[in-house]
Amino acid sequence: MARLTKMGIPLILVVWSIMACSRYFTPTKPQYTQYGISGEIPADSAYIKYYSPYQQQLEAEMNRVVGYTDVDLTKPSDAPETLLGNFFADALLAEGRKHYPNAEFSFGTKGGLRTELQQGNITVGLLFELMPFENELVVLELPGQSVQQLAQFIASTGGQPVAGIRMKTKDGKPVDIEIAGKPIDLSRTYTLVTYDYLANGGDNSRGLEKPSKRIDLGKKVREALIDYVSQQTKEGKNINTQLDGRITRNQ
Repeated sequence: MARLTKMGIPLILVVWSIMACSRYFTPTKPQYTQYGISGEIPADSAYIKYYSPYQQQLEAEMNRVVGYTDVDLTKPSDAPETLLGNFFADALLAEGRKHYPNAEFSFGTKGGLRTELQQGNITVGLLFELMPFENELVVLELPGQSVQQLAQFIASTGGQPVAGIRMKTKDGKPVDIEIAGKPIDLSRTYTLVTYDYLANGGDNSRGLEKPSKRIDLGKKVREALIDYVSQQTKEGKNINTQLDGRITRNQ
């Protein structure tokens, strides 16, 4: 006689029912279809109608002119100082000082600047192309020894975008370093404006690892560039960056 559960249902029937409800599927032959994306695919009018207002709004903002550059802002790879680098570092320092007035110098890297700016109108879209990343401004208080290490990195990599600091390089080493017009003092603490990617060790930068103090400003570098160019325009100025010898090579 089958053993009964408390509810009077044969136990063997319960077990069989559970097993019967468990199904296992095993693929017998893999099949897939590859769809190529090209101009041959007909446009979906309903989808286009949905996103068109957003596209128009985006394009209007990207095409908005915020300033004008009188010169081509270029970044030759073999030059220790470049027009694009000077423009970028000047903007970093100016915008950083709005939040931290005592900031003394700024630092970026050539690799972070993704395009050059040709003479003519500067649009929001061009500045997005120049700095497409979500990097944000950071202020670092650095001991003099750390600034010396940073200068060594700048010299050994053939020069990087800087403002507020001047140096000569010889055999890949920095000499005659000046900050705010005065020779570097290794016993002092200096205030640098840069961005979080570099402050976190990006681009193999050196000298930023152990700041005495770090302040994250919560403002994207791209926004800082837009504000900087817009401010120049409000003051009736075009961008007219020049090479001024902030980094030179000793032969």
